[in-house]
Amino acid sequence: MSIGALDATSAYGRALGVGKSVAGAAGDAAKPSTTGGGFGGMVESMVGNAATSMRAAEAASAKQVAGKGDLIDVVTAMGAAETALDTVVAVRDRMVAAYSDIMRMQI
Repeated sequence: MSIGALDATSAYGRALGVGKSVAGAAGDAAKPSTTGGGFGGMVESMVGNAATSMRAAEAASAKQVAGKGDLIDVVTAMGAAETALDTVVAVRDRMVAAYSDIMRMQI
C-alpha cells in the first residue's frame, strides 16, 4: 500500500487536531498547534497511538482464537493498526528524505 504526500499531510493535520482535510486546511497549515509539544510531541503521540492500535488488534485476535471474539472486530482492529503503522512509516520516510536533502545542501 503506497501512501502519498497528500495522505501523509492529512494524517499530520489530524494528529495536530486540525480536523480538516488538506484542501480546506491550506491556510491553517502554517499555524502552530495550541496543544504545544510541536513536531516531536506529534511523532511521539503517533507512535503511542500506533502501539495502542497494535495491542488492541492483538487482543482482538487472541479473543477470536479463544472463541470469544467476533471476526469483524478482528478485521476492524487489524485495519486500524495497519493504517496507524503506515502513517508512522510515511512520516518517518519523509523525515529521512528531508534530512537527506538538508545534508546535500551546499553551504
